[in-house]
Amino acid sequence: MIEKIHIQNFKSIYDLELEVGRVNLFIGENGSGKSNLLEALVFVSASESNMLANEFLVSRGLRVPEPELMRSAFEEKNKDKNILIKTSFSKNKNLNYEFQHDNMAYSQWRVLDQNRNIEVDLNIDNETLDFLKNNKYFSSTETLDERLYKVFKLGEDTLSKQLGLKILQYLNNFIIYSPENTALRIFEKEGQIQPLGINGEGLLKLLKIVNNYENKSYINTIIESLKLFNWFEDITIPTDISSQEDKVIIKDKYLYREFTQRSANEGFLFILFYITLIVAKETPKAFAIDNIDASLNPKLCTKLMKILTELAHKYDKQIFLTTHNPAILDGIDLNDEEQKLFVVSRNKKGHTRMKEITVENKPKSSDDEPLHLSEAFIRGYLGGLPKGF
Repeated sequence: MIEKIHIQNFKSIYDLELEVGRVNLFIGENGSGKSNLLEALVFVSASESNMLANEFLVSRGLRVPEPELMRSAFEEKNKDKNILIKTSFSKNKNLNYEFQHDNMAYSQWRVLDQNRNIEVDLNIDNETLDFLKNNKYFSSTETLDERLYKVFKLGEDTLSKQLGLKILQYLNNFIIYSPENTALRIFEKEGQIQPLGINGEGLLKLLKIVNNYENKSYINTIIESLKLFNWFEDITIPTDISSQEDKVIIKDKYLYREFTQRSANEGFLFILFYITLIVAKETPKAFAIDNIDASLNPKLCTKLMKILTELAHKYDKQIFLTTHNPAILDGIDLNDEEQKLFVVSRNKKGHTRMKEITVENKPKSSDDEPLHLSEAFIRGYLGGLPKGF
């Protein structure tokens, strides 16, 4: 997984370093810069595909301004300055990126430097150690380190490349999803991005694919999650991927007639999208969802957060979420190191800053009793609320 992100000169982020977890939740007032960190990851992901054209960035959820405003526009002297982004993974694996733009019309961003530092940790057993010490293949003047280097150089190079490909799974195809009601109701329509477009396009085809997995636990997980809705009884998904059938059949336990997704309430469709996104093998290893609380009941928000965290661990996904709904916060467990909550704000110079809320610095009530995070947020104890009124 991505463990650290260091961003310099990107939109409102002048210089920010952040340690992240498997599930990351960002709160803060409008315009504080919550989405800018997510967009920086889209920028890096696009560079790995050598696709930094505006249309490619937009289709993955990045709001593309003029080049001068893609940089931190706090001072005019920064209008030509490069953007620097560093992502760090476990065991000192780092990927560094430097982005340049000439500010000319119709020009596009390019990667000036792409420095990789991927180290391989090789464990040496006694049999190998004996071979290194006594084999006649080596010169008697060669040290143990030199012999080890000679034997494992080829293997190290190969492993390093394999590790590079593995960690890039968490950067490739990074997308900021913002599902929309209309796109989900006509979800047989596929978008430019597959398997799922940023607004939910392509959901029907992906459901068909998941339904055809040999391991039925995937589709069963999706169906089980829909039982969050008390009225839900069952859902029928077409199995023929190539067919033109453009609907799923939903059974409400209170109704004598079934209906399709076109008549379903939007909260149901959003949950169907979120769970499929995290369960499916074909979706990105790491992704973001903007405004995860959209169209959802507050209590459902809390439960959804718990389910997403459980499924992210089960299906090895890393997710980044933004919200304005306090109820979402009550679904996060700060005792779990893989779950992180960040409050986003701007300092006196306008630079985006992020503060992690931990068990240690979590606010308490006036009589030193524990507070629900939602209550602490509403009262202003966490920060992240407007101060101008």
